[in-house]
Amino acid sequence: MEAVLSAPKLRAAPFRAAAPGRSPLPSRVVALTPASAAARARPLRSGPKGTIQALVRDEMLGAAEPAQWDDAAASQGIRIRRHRRPTASMKEIEEEMGAPRNILEKIIWDKEIEVAEGLARNPLKEVVESAVKAPPTRDFYGALAAAYKRNGVPALIAEVKKASPSKGVIRENFDPVEIAQAYEKHGAACLSILTDEKYFQGSFENLRKVRKAGVKCPLLCKEFVIDEWQIYYARSIGADAILLIAAVLTDMDLKYLLRICKELGLTALIEVHDEREMERVLRIDGVQLIGINNRSLETFIVDTSNTKTLLEKHGDAIREKGILVVGESGLFNPDDVAYVQNAGVSAVLVGESLVKQEDPGRAIAGLFGKELLH
Repeated sequence: MEAVLSAPKLRAAPFRAAAPGRSPLPSRVVALTPASAAARARPLRSGPKGTIQALVRDEMLGAAEPAQWDDAAASQGIRIRRHRRPTASMKEIEEEMGAPRNILEKIIWDKEIEVAEGLARNPLKEVVESAVKAPPTRDFYGALAAAYKRNGVPALIAEVKKASPSKGVIRENFDPVEIAQAYEKHGAACLSILTDEKYFQGSFENLRKVRKAGVKCPLLCKEFVIDEWQIYYARSIGADAILLIAAVLTDMDLKYLLRICKELGLTALIEVHDEREMERVLRIDGVQLIGINNRSLETFIVDTSNTKTLLEKHGDAIREKGILVVGESGLFNPDDVAYVQNAGVSAVLVGESLVKQEDPGRAIAGLFGKELLH
């Protein structure tokens, strides 16, 4: 590992190095001595050796300046801005940039600060070493495919979720382990664990607790990923899969993070919301799972016809690539599930309609109109 961390001649990753006079991006803004800052200026040194070699070979490491990331994001239709000032107060950031333009941008701005704080507590080198030593991942993709075949209805990714920005607290009596065990008992193929604290009242600790409780279902870390540190940390505490949101990550970001996932044995669920994001993701090699979110993360309006619209146009390409599609948001009853299944999804990710019930596990039968085999 030490040899990997000191590998020479690597350029900076797409969303890392800072332009003159600007603050560096989240993973490099913790308090450093001049010597340690110089040693950590090239973050890809901390990645697994295979990932580094592959990225160098594919020449994916060139766009280092924030302005280049901004240009790439704009050209790809990404509207979420980054402040790159995680040591500043939100008041200072808003004085410079104005208020966040929507809830997703607000979440990402806070996430930049959170990642910097996480790195201060758990340095990247240590987290990478823990991730590499973690027990093997469970097959998230395989579990979904098997459940779909077994039940004849979309496989269920059941979400352990306490709150959301749009609904507030969904479940007051919230025990993540108890809910996870109930989901597993009643046929969930996989589980999604919310780890965002400020807006969803989740935590990485909830993911750790569920894994340590002996739950056998593969676990998705439901996080707003903007930095490699989040992926390594999730893997180190037991995640089998990670969410990557196309609305906040450039194509280069996605390719880089997918390579890290592959090295770690993690499955990546790449979430799209619209036509442009779907087209971008389908051009990227190695994608196994695409989630179609029927909820706009900018307005929080839900429209389940979004799934049908996107799959009518891109279904053939998705099938040719062997990609499994996950339907997300707006699913509350058997008719909703049947609608997205007829549109072409093989799995659904459901949280609110289950966790708000007195017995979230038993609510699964109500969602599908039958008991699920497991």
